Amino acid sequence: MDSPIIGRTAAEIVDSVRMLRDRGQLHGGDPLPPVRTLAESLGLNRNTVVAAYRELTRAGLIVTQGRSGTRMADDVPVAQEGYAPGTALHDVGTGNPDPRWIPDPATAFAAVAGRPVLYGEPVIDAGLEEWAYAWMTQDLAPRDVRLTVTSGAVDAVERLLAQALTRDDAVALEDPCWLAGIQTVRLGGYRAVPVATDEEGMTVQGLSAALDQGVRAIICTPRAQNPTGASLSAARALALREVLAEHPYVLVIEDDHFSLLSRRPFHSIVGAGHKRFALVRSVSKFLGPDMCLAVTASDPATADRLALRLSPGTTWVSHLLQRLAHALLTDTAVRDRIEAAGAHYSDRNAAFAQRLTDAGLATVAGDGLNLWVALPVSARGASEQLMRRGWLARSGDEFGLDEHASGHLRLTVHDLDEGLAGKLAADLAASVRAAAREMG
Repeated sequence: MDSPIIGRTAAEIVDSVRMLRDRGQLHGGDPLPPVRTLAESLGLNRNTVVAAYRELTRAGLIVTQGRSGTRMADDVPVAQEGYAPGTALHDVGTGNPDPRWIPDPATAFAAVAGRPVLYGEPVIDAGLEEWAYAWMTQDLAPRDVRLTVTSGAVDAVERLLAQALTRDDAVALEDPCWLAGIQTVRLGGYRAVPVATDEEGMTVQGLSAALDQGVRAIICTPRAQNPTGASLSAARALALREVLAEHPYVLVIEDDHFSLLSRRPFHSIVGAGHKRFALVRSVSKFLGPDMCLAVTASDPATADRLALRLSPGTTWVSHLLQRLAHALLTDTAVRDRIEAAGAHYSDRNAAFAQRLTDAGLATVAGDGLNLWVALPVSARGASEQLMRRGWLARSGDEFGLDEHASGHLRLTVHDLDEGLAGKLAADLAASVRAAAREMG
């Protein structure tokens, strides 16, 4: 059957798809013609259709699924981090830091005062640049590194991919993967290639298979991987570097989101000879999600292209925010508080993991804000049982790159007092038993 999509330009094709959706002729999940097929039917150059599909993807109207093709985006909301709105349940799936451990920025407001910053001035504030350079390069092999500041880690990843890739390019993602990473890749029109993870992080076999599939970028979490809490061991990082040595021009993005809070050492998968790389560190986990700032250390060529997407006065990061972050990060009392917060998350997660183990659900606490709990039943079934007992948890299904059912829950428990922690552990064990009975 011929496609109802019409148009002679990319803009006209975009308008046609929008109109068909608005008129109810295209619905969420409906397949769209492959680029080549639509180009031939309209008598157009393939690049025209590529441009149209890219624009539709960025607008969130369509999604690309690699070999499974392109389809209209579903109308249902996608999974997001944070509190679930409109629920009376006790939410233990938020992935949020504990607000009691976030430093009060009022203590550093005086440090942001100074002369106004005008158009055309450097994008990164001088004080933050000097401090951040030492912070970032201490964990990188000696090399020429440039710094860039963006509005958080997701903003950095999105810009890094956009400056290096085109629609349908393949990107290697850890599987399971952080929610924002999945959405950034899909809405950017790229093809997500899953890389299996284990307790030591991204697997060598998984990365090798992804490279064989022609991935042009890799997003790796070196420690406190979300949702699993896994961190790269020194041996695993070395093995991954050896694999990547044969692919020096693949863009490697390392998202070290937990950085100053982490209880694990940093091990990079970027070897000394790798040509295209970016280490991204956000401040949101320890200075608060509202401090939308991340620092990226990258090779000069990547930094130059990234800078083109950070025009002074339009898309740069406020120097007032940069100065505030710098003032907090260089305050001894604040750094002590961050260190104590890291210990708090580690201790609380370990204590709850032991509770679950004592209740018959063997659990090992990784690094990060969450616990990744393996279950002997379907995660969806267990989470439904938990809801009946007053708890809202995250099913591992939400973090997967394929449609296989997950046997894990991701729990955020570090802010529970002893009474609530004991109740949740008991309710989860009871929920697993109930789910097993329902499965027969």
